[in-house]
Amino acid sequence: MSATDYADQLWARLPADVVAAFRPAVEKIAAGAGARDVERELPVKELGLLRDAGLGRARLPIADGGAGLDWPTFGRLLIAISAADSNLPQILRGHFALVEQALTTGDRAFAERWLPRIAAGEITGNAWSEAGGSSIARASTELVADADGVLRIRGRKFYTTGSIFAEWTDAVAHRLSDGVDVSALVRLDQPGVTVLDDWDGFGQRLTGTGTIVFDGAVVEAGDVLPVPERFGYQTVLYQFVLLTVLAGTAHAAVSDAADAVRARTRVYSHGSADQARSDPQIQALLGELAASAFAVESVVLAVADALEDSYGAALAERDSPGEEAADRRRRIHGLAEVRAAQAQSFATAAVPKISSRLFDALGASATSRGASLDRHWRNARTVSSHNPVLFKNRWVGEWVLDGTLPQPLWAVGNPTPGA
Repeated sequence: MSATDYADQLWARLPADVVAAFRPAVEKIAAGAGARDVERELPVKELGLLRDAGLGRARLPIADGGAGLDWPTFGRLLIAISAADSNLPQILRGHFALVEQALTTGDRAFAERWLPRIAAGEITGNAWSEAGGSSIARASTELVADADGVLRIRGRKFYTTGSIFAEWTDAVAHRLSDGVDVSALVRLDQPGVTVLDDWDGFGQRLTGTGTIVFDGAVVEAGDVLPVPERFGYQTVLYQFVLLTVLAGTAHAAVSDAADAVRARTRVYSHGSADQARSDPQIQALLGELAASAFAVESVVLAVADALEDSYGAALAERDSPGEEAADRRRRIHGLAEVRAAQAQSFATAAVPKISSRLFDALGASATSRGASLDRHWRNARTVSSHNPVLFKNRWVGEWVLDGTLPQPLWAVGNPTPGA
């Protein structure tokens, strides 16, 4: 099987129109992914190719200018893109959340304002986390009205994934007027906003996961929403995007290892064949790694089914509100959290192993920095460090033992304000 044949398997179950729209761009993106990682070159042009192909609006209904993709189809597309460059789906993680908010909200004015922006290609980054100063009870970034009644945001955010590429960022701030943490959509090309590319993680180095400083930037009142009032499956969505990154990374690691084996002319005297590609031990290892990558993809796509169920439950409650619809939605969202946690547990163990063991099929030359094969392990390990799996396994165990569903929202920060 050639590299092209292997890639064909990632596209095989996607609709023909999706393949036609995205595969040419994704193949261009894949060609330079290793070099971009070595040189730490942000994928501005590559993100532009995906914008032009319509990735940012792909979940919108066709009538609203999108492609109308459901979550299983969209998930397969994200895995194919992640296999080409694992940074790119993560860059758009905050944007995908905004799309769901616009699709499911009962606030008609919000939807009428944001759906056309999304359809026009505008994208939104993320600015929820803070490196210090916040607590699990409140953000340290603050939203306050000035003397003229204009809402202004002030604070310092880190892990602002995708914002350096975007027109907007979705920032969490503590609203002083009522003491509530809110999501505020902030236009980035205005005074009072500084976006820095200072992410120094050893993996996922090109996601723009750095710092934003807000110094009195303006926020429109209609673009502010208390965090608990956002769409109820948001934490599943955020985790799912990272899961597609892991699934794509697994496939990329196997494909790159196979390419390197096919190109290898040197063999070991204590090996089992005159060509590396004919050595049954190497064949068995690549077969094992490919099987693991397939298994990761399969569990991730099971989460896509749970996301689609959650989307349907959110629409049902919006259109026919009531306690019965709310209870059903909470159960479905909770089960989706369990599925995401189960997939995260499996993928977090499997993908770093795949991306490490690929070197067993090769020689020391494969560790060359120019080969960039190490990026797969670095990327997998970095993605797996988000939303630590250690705590998710306990969620699953509680659910198995007594049916307790996970909490819908959680926070990271100091244990008490000011600590």
